[in-house]
Amino acid sequence: MKISEIRDLLGAEVLCCEEYLDHDVYSACGSDMMSDVLMYVKDQAVLLTGLTNPQVIRTAEMMDMVCIVFVRSKRPTEAMISMAEDDGIVVMASDMRMYNACGTLYANGLIGTASHV
Repeated sequence: MKISEIRDLLGAEVLCCEEYLDHDVYSACGSDMMSDVLMYVKDQAVLLTGLTNPQVIRTAEMMDMVCIVFVRSKRPTEAMISMAEDDGIVVMASDMRMYNACGTLYANGLIGTASHV
């Protein structure tokens, strides 16, 4: 799924790296616990979260994620946006709740990451 499709499906505002909206993502993860993201996420994924601290950007960078969507009307700081720009990570914000956002993406063909639990 293209990042631009995710933007459209979630009614999200692009906060940085709009030039990468044509990139593909192959899976998604919705979590406010970065330890879970580190354990289960594979590359080329999109992260949906309501957590707004720099650890989100660091985690996404470590896991080769290409997009972060902040849900529940949460907004990253300017410092976080700058970090994401440096890493080429698309950052978006959506008013949707995480459950609805994840469900919308899944219903439109984006798979979740495999869990071993």
